[in-house]
Amino acid sequence: MRPLSRRDALALGATGMAITVFGWSDGASAAAKEAAEQITKFTGGKTAEKAKISIELPEIAENGNTVPLSVSVDAPMAADNYVSEILVVADGNPNPGVATFQFSPLAGKAEASTRIRLATTQNIIVTAKTSKGEFYTNQKLVKVTIGGCGG
Repeated sequence: MRPLSRRDALALGATGMAITVFGWSDGASAAAKEAAEQITKFTGGKTAEKAKISIELPEIAENGNTVPLSVSVDAPMAADNYVSEILVVADGNPNPGVATFQFSPLAGKAEASTRIRLATTQNIIVTAKTSKGEFYTNQKLVKVTIGGCGG
């Protein structure tokens, strides 16, 4: 192994500084991949039908630290057929899993509201699971001007 030259040390330092200042470019794609993996795990690999889910989010979030989110599923809430869970993921966050809501038929409606934290402009993907093993999905793009997850 040869000793580290002055030129090598400068190149290594410049690379480290560039990564620190500009960020690593694969972060968003890694988060999107992890989001897709969480959805696949939630659905057990089944395909979710794009329907029945309403997502209320601002088109532009001035501050990613506190973004209001409301989701609802237009599905029955009967004892033998109801929405049992709703998964919310953000495909651009360092940790894409945002929330999981659980329901019983006694809830009457499959709807929930909260505030979420978003790092950057990204898709919010909502997937619902029914007691009969059906899955529904929908997504919405939110443009974030000031990141909330360290952005």
